[in-house]
Amino acid sequence: MSLLQEAEAPADPPTPASPRRSSGGLGLGRYILVRALLIFPTVLILVTLVFFLMRVVGDPITASVGGRLTEAQLQERLEEAGYLRPIWVQYVEYLGQIFTGNFGRTITDNREIGDILVQYGGATLELVFYALIVAFLVGVPLGMVAAYFRDRAPDAVLRILAILAYATPVFFAGLLLKLLFSVWLGWLPLGGRASSRVQLALGRLDDPTGIYLIDALRSGNSIIIGDVLAHAVLPGLALGLLTAGVFLRLVRTNLISTLGNEYVDAARSRGVSEFRLVRKHAYKPALIPIVTVMGLQIAMLLGGAVLTETTFAWRGLGFQLAQYLGDRDFVAVQGIVALLAVIVALTNFIVDVIAAIIDPRVRY
Repeated sequence: MSLLQEAEAPADPPTPASPRRSSGGLGLGRYILVRALLIFPTVLILVTLVFFLMRVVGDPITASVGGRLTEAQLQERLEEAGYLRPIWVQYVEYLGQIFTGNFGRTITDNREIGDILVQYGGATLELVFYALIVAFLVGVPLGMVAAYFRDRAPDAVLRILAILAYATPVFFAGLLLKLLFSVWLGWLPLGGRASSRVQLALGRLDDPTGIYLIDALRSGNSIIIGDVLAHAVLPGLALGLLTAGVFLRLVRTNLISTLGNEYVDAARSRGVSEFRLVRKHAYKPALIPIVTVMGLQIAMLLGGAVLTETTFAWRGLGFQLAQYLGDRDFVAVQGIVALLAVIVALTNFIVDVIAAIIDPRVRY
C-alpha cells in the first residue's frame, strides 16, 4: 500500500478505554477511617500512663486526705473507693469508666470531672483561641519577612527571636508582660478574665456560655466587651508567643522552599517583583504545613494553659488542675488529664482531616 493510500485508509476504531475511578475520594475515606481508629490507642496509651503514674505516689485518698482521717476512717474510705483491690482490677474498672464517659469524682470537693469541664472548659478554650490569634498575627507575617530577607540581618534577628519565643517559659513571659504593661505602664489589668463588675453582669445573662467574649458580644455593651478584651491581651500574648515562634520558622522554611518552584521562577522571569512573589504566589502553599501541625500546637497550648492560667488567675481547666495538684487530689488530676487527652486526640483527628482535604499529598 502506498503512503497516499495508507493516509486515506480509515483508521482502526479506537479501543474503548476501560473506565477509571478516581482514587481521591477512596483515599480520603481510607485516611479518615485510619485516623479515626488511631484515636482509641492514642487515648488508651495516655490514660494508661496517667493512671500508673498517679499510682506511683500511692492511693489518691491517702495522698489527699490521709492526714485528716483516723486509721479506721482511712481504711473505710479506701474500701469504699476500691483502692484495696489489685491494681489491675482498678485499671480495668477505670478503663470501663472512661469509655462510658465517667472520668471520676474529685476527693476534695466530691465533684464530677465532667461538671468541671462544663464550668471551666470554656475559659481554657477561649484562652487557646486568643493564643492562636496571636500566633497567626505574629508568626505568619514575620515568617514571610524572614523568607523575603533570607540570610540577611532581618532574617537572622527574626530567627533568634523565634527561638527565644519558643524557649522562654510561659510563666516567665507572663510575669515580664505583667511587669511591663500592668505595673510599670498601667495599661492592662494584672489578671483575671474580667473585672468583678463585668463578671456579675455576664452572670446575669440568659444561658451564659462561659466564654466571656461570646457573652460580652451578646450583651452588646461596649464597656463589657472592652473589659473582657483588655483582660485577654496579656494571657493571649504570653501563650501565643510560644506558638508564634514555631509558626515563624515553619512559614519561613516552607516559603523559601516554595520560592524555588518552577512556577515561581516563571513568574520571576516575567518581571514579577520578589515582594509580590512572596505576597501573592508563594505564601498560600507555605501555609499548608501550619494546618498539618496545628493539632500538635493545640496540645502544646493546652499544656501551656496550666502555667498561663495560674500566672494570670485565669480560672480555666489549667487553673483548676494546678489547684488540685496543690491539694494532692490525684483523682481530680487523673480525670482532668485524661479528659484533656481525649480532647487533644479528637482535635488532632479534626486537624488531620482538614489538612488532608486541603493538601491531598497528606493522605498518600
